[in-house]
Amino acid sequence: MTIKINLDVMLAKRKMSVTELSEKVGITMANISVLKNGKAKAIRFSTLEAICKALDCQPGDLLEYEKEAENS
Repeated sequence: MTIKINLDVMLAKRKMSVTELSEKVGITMANISVLKNGKAKAIRFSTLEAICKALDCQPGDLLEYEKEAENS
């Protein structure tokens, strides 16, 4: 199971920079970058809520479930 974070897609749709999102959400650009690059292992609901508020989107717009290929 893989959860893909589509933060880069939403930033592009909203024409918002990582810097601007970082300022609106109140977390570092480094942490936004970790999320954006899919390197995060977890995200707090409060952070997810703040990102959704800043980007005017739903959590489902940011998170996507991808099935892993089965090795049969």
